[in-house]
Amino acid sequence: MDLNEYQGKQLFKQFGIPVSDGRLAHTPAEARAAAEEIGGQVVVKAQVLTGGRGKAGGVKLAEDPDDAEQKAKDILGLDINGHVVEKLWIEKASDIAKEYYLSITFDRGAKKPLFMFTTQGGVEIEEVAENNPDALVRLHVDALEGYQPWVARRLVYGAGVEDPSEQKQISAIIGQLYRCFVECDAMLTEINPLIVTPDGEVKALDSKFTVDDSALYRHPDIAEFRDAGAADPLEALAREKGVTYVKLDGSVGILGNGAGLSMSTVDVVVVAGGKPANFCDLGGGGNAQGVVDALEVITKDEQVKSIFFNIFGGITRCDEVARGILEALERLQLTVPIVVRLDGTNAEEGRKILAEAAAANLYVEPTMLDAATRAVELAA
Repeated sequence: MDLNEYQGKQLFKQFGIPVSDGRLAHTPAEARAAAEEIGGQVVVKAQVLTGGRGKAGGVKLAEDPDDAEQKAKDILGLDINGHVVEKLWIEKASDIAKEYYLSITFDRGAKKPLFMFTTQGGVEIEEVAENNPDALVRLHVDALEGYQPWVARRLVYGAGVEDPSEQKQISAIIGQLYRCFVECDAMLTEINPLIVTPDGEVKALDSKFTVDDSALYRHPDIAEFRDAGAADPLEALAREKGVTYVKLDGSVGILGNGAGLSMSTVDVVVVAGGKPANFCDLGGGGNAQGVVDALEVITKDEQVKSIFFNIFGGITRCDEVARGILEALERLQLTVPIVVRLDGTNAEEGRKILAEAAAANLYVEPTMLDAATRAVELAA
């Protein structure tokens, strides 16, 4: 789950990472009131779950409350990479002497948290890695050993930070960021830029924060941060119904039982010359209601032209799945063609149930590749 900047900064603040004073606003009037409370120059920032806000006009400096209100009018409703701005973060403006970059992400390949630090902040980290890789310090942390003070020293000295005051402040923030990363079950905590003011104060000017969805049950306070309006509506519906679903760009809807089989189904549709519209996993113990719920989600996608059911019955009984398909056809009045491949436990009974129903838009195929080929043809 991605957090908005202001939400990430709230968590940063809880862990002792210095951030600028700010207020949330949903209207120009609220932006004006926030600017009056903060005083002086403020920055009006669009709060959307995408990058490129500055280039799109979503970040503006305001001289006073009147200007903040006008800037808010300019930014609210702005479309930034498909995300419409509905809320703003009004933050006290900061003078900037230097811009650094600091992040921790989970490196799946190494299976360890990965620190990245550079004195070349304020730009995309990919740009630094490509143009000046020697300026970027990377350091893995052994999760069993945990964070140790030498980690901060290696990052700070490796990046060439020379000022003793900056070294001390950045080292403290590195430790606090690691604690934030671990205790919030984060997948990414990024500060870009981590600024140094002309007075020598180091603080986080921005926040990019991603939390592991699977760990949210341990963090009800963070789970409340979920921005329902920013989520893909189909994925939000799937979450509501307890369906494991990921939206893709194709026209063949996918439904399998088990993550491995579902991923293989996505692959075989591509092999057959088609484009999957989604990944959807019914789970190992799928029942009729589960099938109905999954089909309701899949068919809400207007791009779906056919659906490929790929079921291997182990724990899942194929006759139960077949009944779920027929129940879904009746309840949802589905007209999109559905191709079914059943194998394993009670597969013969399941195929018999579907054959006796003789639904006009239902096709039963004997193999995975045959079914994928038929689904791709029907989606053309």
